[in-house]
Amino acid sequence: MIELRTPAEIEEMRAAGRFVASVLEATSKAAAVGVNLLDLDALAHEMIRKAGAESCYIDYHPSFGASPFGKVICTSVNDAVLHGLPHDYRLKDGDLLSLDFAASVNGWVSDSAISLVVGTPRGEDLKLIDTTERALAAGIEAARVGNKIGDISRAIQDVAKAGGYSVNTDFGGHGVGRTMHGDPHIPNAGRPGRGLPLKPGLVIAIEPWFLHTTDRIFTDPDGWTLRSADGSRGAHSEHTVAITEDGPIVLTARG
Repeated sequence: MIELRTPAEIEEMRAAGRFVASVLEATSKAAAVGVNLLDLDALAHEMIRKAGAESCYIDYHPSFGASPFGKVICTSVNDAVLHGLPHDYRLKDGDLLSLDFAASVNGWVSDSAISLVVGTPRGEDLKLIDTTERALAAGIEAARVGNKIGDISRAIQDVAKAGGYSVNTDFGGHGVGRTMHGDPHIPNAGRPGRGLPLKPGLVIAIEPWFLHTTDRIFTDPDGWTLRSADGSRGAHSEHTVAITEDGPIVLTARG
């Protein structure tokens, strides 16, 4: 079911957005050569505890997950691009790390993701990250009253195509509110002018993710982590966005 939020409810959602942004800022800053993924999860967990927030991940068990997630942040490294389950791995120089985090504050959820290079970057990784960020910006710009879901999807797709990347539509954006995942689904490719009309009060997570040389993925033996079919690296960017008469509001804006 698609739910529209009042202006007052959107204001209430800002606290969750600020908190999610703060956790991504802290974990991104902490990510360095030699840091264990489990340490990043512990940092996010401690921030949740101190803020009195609730994790959206730790008990999350959708149909595509092998078991409850059990951690509070997704840490996807190199050829992993989505749902990376934190495990005993120390980051190495040049690793491409994607962090995806969602939490509930006072009953409202926000969801966001960021990708970065640990240590010495590769030019191709920086280009991939930049493309996901520009695709996210294009999707947000299209999230305006009077447009449709397809306009967001096509805006993302156009940036990916211009960068030379293909698009997987198995996983994409989604509605956000009292729960992490709701309607509508927002594919990262589509046709402009098609799909659900965008109305004031719709709150959505827009999340482009691309792989260097494929759009095919498979599930790691851990039952969660999604990896590229050919071993190429992936990047992921995401914000929670409220659609209003005055334009899109990025609830998870960082900095």
